Amino acid sequence: MMSLATSPTAGKNWFGHPRGLTILFLTEMWEMFSFFGMRAILVYYMTMHLDMGQQYASLVYGAYAAFVYFTPVFGGMLADRWLGKGRAVVIGGSMMALGHFMMSADALFYPALCMIALGNGLFLPSLASQIEGLYRDGDARSKSAYNIYYVGINIGGFLAPLVCGTLGEAYGWHWGFAAAGFGMLLSLVIYLGGRRYLPAEPARGAAARAARPPMDRAARERFGLLIGIAAIVVIFRGAYEQNGNTIALWADTGIDRQLASGWSIPMTWFQSINSLAVFAFTPVLVAHWSRLARRGVDTPLLARMAFGATIVAASYLALGLVAAWHEAHGTRASWVWLFVWFVVFTIGELYILPVGLALFGRMAPEGFRATSIATWFFAGFFGNLLAGVLGTLWSRMNHGAFFALIGAVSGLSAVLLYMLSRRHRTVGQHGQSGATATAPAG
Repeated sequence: MMSLATSPTAGKNWFGHPRGLTILFLTEMWEMFSFFGMRAILVYYMTMHLDMGQQYASLVYGAYAAFVYFTPVFGGMLADRWLGKGRAVVIGGSMMALGHFMMSADALFYPALCMIALGNGLFLPSLASQIEGLYRDGDARSKSAYNIYYVGINIGGFLAPLVCGTLGEAYGWHWGFAAAGFGMLLSLVIYLGGRRYLPAEPARGAAARAARPPMDRAARERFGLLIGIAAIVVIFRGAYEQNGNTIALWADTGIDRQLASGWSIPMTWFQSINSLAVFAFTPVLVAHWSRLARRGVDTPLLARMAFGATIVAASYLALGLVAAWHEAHGTRASWVWLFVWFVVFTIGELYILPVGLALFGRMAPEGFRATSIATWFFAGFFGNLLAGVLGTLWSRMNHGAFFALIGAVSGLSAVLLYMLSRRHRTVGQHGQSGATATAPAG
């Protein structure tokens, strides 16, 4: 009988899945708490505390977010070939925690951003790529594992603006960054305490290279398709990543946040709506896709992604109409409009980003899983650079026109994904059909 180290599915399960999934769930939940907590206050910190201009702050935000998605490319390679996934998670998490605490000193602002991004490069692909190793081939539970993992991500994303954002607005931005640092430390403690439930590390170095299956023509074609998908997702992320950049600025200047009794909704709290909507609609969508599958309707994953980009495009176009009307009348839009926008926006997100990560994880050639996951995140690098450049137009255009432009960018990605899905109809069907999984929001 195989040992637990070599058979993650052996022994007791937690919540119907291998115990390691709970460990990865909680580790990622607190890592996302730190990441989204810092991101929720970053633009405000730059513009209100460091007195940066809006255009420069948007470029810095975009460059940082891009770097966060660039470093996993090399981090995934290091984990696959030399460090191993477990060691990469520990080293990367430690660097990220240090970077969050460095944010407490204004003079260390840029080095802190670099430290967080470098640590993320080791942490992010190494953690997510351990999910598949928890299940034996053919285990039906693996089809919902990414969905469960994504819920953990979004619990962290939901709590982060409420805790870090409130501390930052009420007591000073540095308190918000410190809370993010403690969240990262808790993530590391959980991971180290639960490593015995995770898949055993494979051989590395020369032995690993000798044992790894060669990159044959079929594997190269799969990677080529994944790279093509990633290139289109770059365009989508140019629109998607505005939710923490120009959308955050509009929540401050274009939204009437006043409620009864003279109390105003903190602007950072709106960032939690995204994660709240994930909780609400993930079970609904999973149940919907399961019903379709039972009826023999198996929608290709690329078609789902195209539909998601279309929803996001429509949400931005609608927001553009709202912003244009209120600008023309010299008023602020009700906070209800922004709430509704986040809900619709998130539904679109659930059709494209979670599905995309699952697609990259399940299509990865054997021995290259962390590298494949890193390729997915690499799309975020160029996507966030594009988002930062687009964000500089915020001060040059009226806001209604700006949101319409962002909607057109997302619409372009939808068209390209639809065209690709027509050419590769079988991608995401049959063996891949269960990959309705989700991935770091971001």
